[in-house]
Amino acid sequence: MTVELSGKVALITGGSRGIGYGVAEALIARGDRVCITGRNEDALKEAVDQLGSDRAVGVAGKAHDEAHQAIAVERTMEAFGRVDYLVNNAGTNPVFGPIAELDLNVARKVFETNVISALGFAQQTWKAWQRENGGAIVNIASVAGLSPSPFIGAYGVSKAAMINLTVQLAHEFAPKVRVNAVAPAVIKTKFAQALYEGRETEAAAAYPLQRLGVPSDIGGAVAFLTSEQSDWVTGQTLVVDGGIFLNAGVH
Repeated sequence: MTVELSGKVALITGGSRGIGYGVAEALIARGDRVCITGRNEDALKEAVDQLGSDRAVGVAGKAHDEAHQAIAVERTMEAFGRVDYLVNNAGTNPVFGPIAELDLNVARKVFETNVISALGFAQQTWKAWQRENGGAIVNIASVAGLSPSPFIGAYGVSKAAMINLTVQLAHEFAPKVRVNAVAPAVIKTKFAQALYEGRETEAAAAYPLQRLGVPSDIGGAVAFLTSEQSDWVTGQTLVVDGGIFLNAGVH
């Protein structure tokens, strides 16, 4: 059954798989059209085919590349004539180990991809559409940005910065644009595989809800934060964690 078009359009970075793809599915399911970005052109093309080429377009490139940011927004405007929602999902976590031994060039790369790119895309969508017409931005952060995250410290620090970026943008872009973040715990994606592979039952047992998250859990949260139901919500970080924070301090 074909869902009637909502008239709304979303740009989703890192949308060819995992959380980004789950968000694209959720928004298309309610009638939005989407532009998804990603580094791998083949994966992007496959994702667009699965989502439906009448509802989705893809733009390949690196999230931290300013030229790519501009092209992605331009392509969205060309294809659909508007860009109501921006979902900053592109992220990287290339290193596992103590932060005391972290290569500073790696730290810079993490910040470029996870934080600076989100700001760049926000600036582009603001100028192209949202400043005049309004809309919403959702930044995909992480629970790693809310507490110590051993062995993925640079990632955690970058996500903490993303949460603060959310507040800064929400303050500056009001009242036209609402800006919120979603902070997931472990979601079953290729990106997070190393955190649960071969021990999923054990990993899930640590969560009060007794399972790891799946991309549709985040898709639902983003759908809410880009809907009329959240019209009075801005500058917030919605924690979607299966209850894992309930265990803080429990030994």
